[in-house]
Amino acid sequence: MAKKGKKYREALKLIDKNKVYEVKEAIELVKKAASAKFDETVEAAFRLGVDPKRADQQIRGAVVLPHGTGKVQRVLVFAKGEKAKEAEAAGADYVGDTDLINKIQGGWFEFDVVVATPDMMGEVGKLGRVLGPKGLMPNPKTGTVTFDVAKAVNEIKAGKIEYRVDKAGNIHAPIGKVSFDTDKLAENLLTLAEALNRAKPAAAKGVYMRNVSISSTMGPGVRVNVR
Repeated sequence: MAKKGKKYREALKLIDKNKVYEVKEAIELVKKAASAKFDETVEAAFRLGVDPKRADQQIRGAVVLPHGTGKVQRVLVFAKGEKAKEAEAAGADYVGDTDLINKIQGGWFEFDVVVATPDMMGEVGKLGRVLGPKGLMPNPKTGTVTFDVAKAVNEIKAGKIEYRVDKAGNIHAPIGKVSFDTDKLAENLLTLAEALNRAKPAAAKGVYMRNVSISSTMGPGVRVNVR
């Protein structure tokens, strides 16, 4: 195991690893433990009582955080005609069809989120092998395959994030920056927790939200009670 740095070890002393903190107290500890020279991202980690190997216990979706993540997302939209014009008017960073597909196939990835109209998915599907591994493939479950491109772009720019359970039954998602007010981080965290509760599969048995922790980019995790 890699040796932890001095700042990390000092931050660790602030936290009782056996304690589950209330939301605002946990956030204050994360902010206090952050020691990097840049504005660290605050991330939430949820350990869920699901079996991701079962198709009926897959969890994937998206939610608009009320205060955003602190990161400006670069949005690419695959659309034609009037829908392309709508995407441009809504503030999409890149809008196109085959021209952008060819550009991506050539190795260009200067974007963070991809939206596509349903009629474009036949062509966009050709990019599955390059967009899929990067988590960039448009998907109806996350609202990124839609004819309402203006709404999709506006939500992403306003702070929409995607979540997806991993092979171990965990979900990791950003909820803001260390520089955010405690109240704003708390509201973002609880909004995400509520979305995950709504997404609970009917087939999931026992305790669903088993463990929740938050941490900054370079800081230790703090267990938090979001129930």
